[in-house]
Amino acid sequence: MTLAGLSLAYLKDRALNTTLNILLLTLSVATLVILVLFSSQLSERFERDARGIDLVVGAKGSPLQLILSSIYQVDVPTGNIPLATVELLRSDPTVAEVIPLALGDSFRGYRIVGTESAYIDHFGGAMAQGRVFTTDYEAVIGAQVARQTGAELGQKFVGSHGLTGDGHAHEETPYEVVGVLAPTGTVLDRLIVTPVGSIWAAHGFTPPTTDGASEDHDHDRDHDHDHDHDGHPDHEAHEHDDHHDAQADHAAHSDGGELEVTALLVKYRSSMAAVRLPSFINKQTQLQAAAPAVEMTRLLSLLGVGIDAIRGFAILLMATSGLSIFVALYSALRQREGDMAMLRVMGARPSAIFGHIILEGVLLAAAGALIGVAVGHGVVAAAAATFPQLQDMGLTASRLEPAELIIVLAAIGMGGLAALIPALKVFRVDIAKTLADTR
Repeated sequence: MTLAGLSLAYLKDRALNTTLNILLLTLSVATLVILVLFSSQLSERFERDARGIDLVVGAKGSPLQLILSSIYQVDVPTGNIPLATVELLRSDPTVAEVIPLALGDSFRGYRIVGTESAYIDHFGGAMAQGRVFTTDYEAVIGAQVARQTGAELGQKFVGSHGLTGDGHAHEETPYEVVGVLAPTGTVLDRLIVTPVGSIWAAHGFTPPTTDGASEDHDHDRDHDHDHDHDGHPDHEAHEHDDHHDAQADHAAHSDGGELEVTALLVKYRSSMAAVRLPSFINKQTQLQAAAPAVEMTRLLSLLGVGIDAIRGFAILLMATSGLSIFVALYSALRQREGDMAMLRVMGARPSAIFGHIILEGVLLAAAGALIGVAVGHGVVAAAAATFPQLQDMGLTASRLEPAELIIVLAAIGMGGLAALIPALKVFRVDIAKTLADTR
């Protein structure tokens, strides 16, 4: 029998002890792997989706909520802002680009975003099929939307009130798919993009006329759009919507009939904009400005406290498992001193027996580390399947992070280190005394 086979035989002989040591190490490695997958992938996705956006302008409220709803599309909007804000910012010489967003409807849980083609360009969107929208009720769908819904070019679909897909359906104003985007790895993959005018029209409003005024649709359609004949929303028709859906639906227009948008994504032309623009916007009655970099740093720092605490616990657990391996091997070696002496008598070199003991520790640690990696990825896969928001944020269990290799190597190294002291004892064994004692 080889020394590797002998090591496996001894581990099998102590099945319960071996299983408990592997389980302890599995838990610690799995915890570290889960933290690595969450922190690295979510941080990377946050950075990728916010890249190139210097400022988000929206209604007064929580700045973080504004960022999450406008950039990452994972929260409800803070409210609406006047359409005139778009031109106000575009006329500012320190602003390079302003991209309006109008939210409020969805299709099968995927958000319908009223915007301009510049929004697609910002995320590097390229057409896999079809073309970019040119008129109202034309829609371009992201790669994930196409994959999950099966929507194809020329297919028509109906949007629903709210951002969850279970609100009142706009049966009278269907959209037509005119383009399907190639995967971008950004928030664009899970969005349905259409002109801003589509969102206004779906809620009973038309774009401004040449004199700057806005017009209502024909009164015969107002009821179908859940509006009364005065152009105000019929609140009784919306009693079934929850607070979030009501907020989202309100993003298309104001109660007074003035056209509005949900938020504006702003890119600076010069550094002067960063100095004066946020304070100028925040002084306005209805507006607030939020910097994605600031808000996401704040969010990640808050999450980081909890992540650091869990990471510390996992490292402590790994150290405990290393101590457990040391105790198990030390105790086992005392019980096998006779076997070790017999191996010496049969011609086994001390260095070979030393390697055998080290190999036991390494095999224990390797088993725990590899199973821990598998368990960690399994937990992440289950979490992403259970909570769609995590999947929306780009969390996937199919990707291996470089830090996982470091975790596995650290665990294996710890197993070898735990076996070192018991293994060194082999060189101090008195063969004659040991054989005499075991008679």
